[in-house]
Amino acid sequence: MIRFPAEWEQQDAVLIAWPHETGDFQNRLAAVEQSYRFIADTISRFQQLIIVCRDDIHQQHIQSLLSNSEKVTFIQARVNDIWVRDTAFLTVENEGKPLLLNFRFNGWGEKYPYEYDNALNHRLLSAPLFNHVQHKAIDFILEGGSVESDGIDTILTTRQCLLNPNRNTWSTQQDIEKQLEKHFGAQRVLWIDQENLSGDDTDAHIDTLARFCTADTIAYTSCNNPSDQHFDSLKNMAAQLHALRTQGGKPYQLIPLPMPAPIYDEEDQRLPANYANFLIINGAVMVPAYDDPMDDIAQQRLAGVFPDREIIATPCRPLVHQYGSLHCMTMQFPVGVV
Repeated sequence: MIRFPAEWEQQDAVLIAWPHETGDFQNRLAAVEQSYRFIADTISRFQQLIIVCRDDIHQQHIQSLLSNSEKVTFIQARVNDIWVRDTAFLTVENEGKPLLLNFRFNGWGEKYPYEYDNALNHRLLSAPLFNHVQHKAIDFILEGGSVESDGIDTILTTRQCLLNPNRNTWSTQQDIEKQLEKHFGAQRVLWIDQENLSGDDTDAHIDTLARFCTADTIAYTSCNNPSDQHFDSLKNMAAQLHALRTQGGKPYQLIPLPMPAPIYDEEDQRLPANYANFLIINGAVMVPAYDDPMDDIAQQRLAGVFPDREIIATPCRPLVHQYGSLHCMTMQFPVGVV
């Protein structure tokens, strides 16, 4: 029996890939590294942290920034992008044991170079940390940010991403559902029709829009400003979420997360800042913060869903300049992997 663990289950470690001076963040590397330092120090306070870095010099630089390297393991590998949510292994439980799934990655539909990203998991497997774990290569394009699991038998996703022909050209909705059933043990797939947030180049990853917090609770990106470009589409998404039912036939408890005020880049492109991109770790929930009054509201609402976890405001404003946020840059590994 295969099961896709929920993010709130006990974890062994979280993986991140540290930005480099030759990467996409080179024009704001100092600010991005401040966010990374906070994120790394926070995660390692609760559990093991794995950092992908470029080489010895890069590793030494990172070590000089960290407050405590005791729970940090480095793996040297090249990456095209730092968004490991979409390039690193997804972990399922197969007959009670962890199984690392290595899906193909094609640069979010051939938008960006992806040679190193698609090879990342092979490099991870050569590290002592992972080489004892069962793994499986899957000839199917899928990114971790595109699927949400309730930890039982249900996956939440968007048609705009998984049915996009820039991933698996041959796939119908029925084909995709068969893949999700086969590899994740899914008995149900909840499909949302929702366009991507402005600046999001993932074709509407679900982890920017709606997230399972418990098996019967979903937090979602909401908008109450009629003049906002996302107002109508997010109202439509909220209506779809209200219509969903749990496996027991009951409505989900829905937690609306407001949007921060729009953030723009130097080319006046709106960036995909949102609070649904939070990260659940052992004992805490890290919530994106953008120096915005809505930060506090998002934290308060998530605190109500996770009463036994510390709620940690996490600076993410620099990250959205490369069109992702906290959840996008991390990948958790459940107990038994590391």
